[in-house]
Amino acid sequence: MTAGGGAGRPEYAVVIPTLGRPSLGACLRALAAAGGPPPARVVLVDDLPLTRGPLPVDVPPGLVGLTTVVAGGGRGPAAARNAGWRAAPAVPWIVFLDDDVVPGPGWGERLARDLAAASRRTAAVTARITVPLPAHRRPTDWERNTAGLETARWITADMAYRRTALEAVGGFDERFRRAFREDADLALRVLAAGWTVAAGERRTTHPVRPADRWVSVRAQRGNADDVLMTRLHGPDWWERAAAPRGRLPRHLAVTAAGLGALSCAALGGRGPALACAAGWLAGTAEFAAARIAPGPRDRDEVVSMVLTSALIPPLAAWHWLRGRFVHRRTEPWTPPAGAAPPPAPHHRAKDRVLP
Repeated sequence: MTAGGGAGRPEYAVVIPTLGRPSLGACLRALAAAGGPPPARVVLVDDLPLTRGPLPVDVPPGLVGLTTVVAGGGRGPAAARNAGWRAAPAVPWIVFLDDDVVPGPGWGERLARDLAAASRRTAAVTARITVPLPAHRRPTDWERNTAGLETARWITADMAYRRTALEAVGGFDERFRRAFREDADLALRVLAAGWTVAAGERRTTHPVRPADRWVSVRAQRGNADDVLMTRLHGPDWWERAAAPRGRLPRHLAVTAAGLGALSCAALGGRGPALACAAGWLAGTAEFAAARIAPGPRDRDEVVSMVLTSALIPPLAAWHWLRGRFVHRRTEPWTPPAGAAPPPAPHHRAKDRVLP
């Protein structure tokens, strides 16, 4: 039997884009212990800059001989995943894992069942993601944001894609340079081309990775990616992807109030400046309170929420405007010729389709 194959066992390769974080070792150890048919290959895509030394990784004995490392060039996870699946053997399925997830017990057997149950029109099969949260206290703002991955519709933390579907739509869009929206974009494109996405049964844990208090500030870069999504998929992509809309309209209003206060003060308009400043203060206070209330409310969390709640609205506005400029000439995505899946046979397994 070839690796990953056998009667009724679709062959697959695993692609893991990585920055060499310590979590990669735990991911590989869990993958080695996952049981079931082994992958034909595990492709680690080193997404560190090319000037960096060798990828720091300790491959478990069960994956030695199956694991290869390719260079990603530091161009982000979308480009890294493309490099990975194109470097993988010509097997029918590519399973994308993030380097900070932990495949659960029995993952390999469940994956085999997920792939075997897929119809010819199934482009991808999702996994069930679990984010463990502290049991002894309320979760922080960052922990709550990470927990949202449990309900993300097409998250590539653990997602199996059919190679022919990837080839049909050109893989991931490498304009998405962050780990944000590149998964939803790909899923919307394969759905638009006529494929389906099925819900799998395998389970994977996504621990909350350590982060400093400014992580939510850096995340505002995603507002530019949301602009790209709108250019590619239209203004209703939010509903089709079941993506939360966030607070951008409020952030724009709070930012406008703050700029109005500064402008009026510079022009000598004391009354209008005070009115705008009051609006900015009220909006910022409401935002901070909304983030503090569900959290642990300890000193460090409260300080982080107050500081970042003042910075997030103008940065969200800035990245949104930047996205509108950078992507101003982006055309809507249309399926290329030949992107549709093969015709389904008369008797086919019923897809478990995610609407």
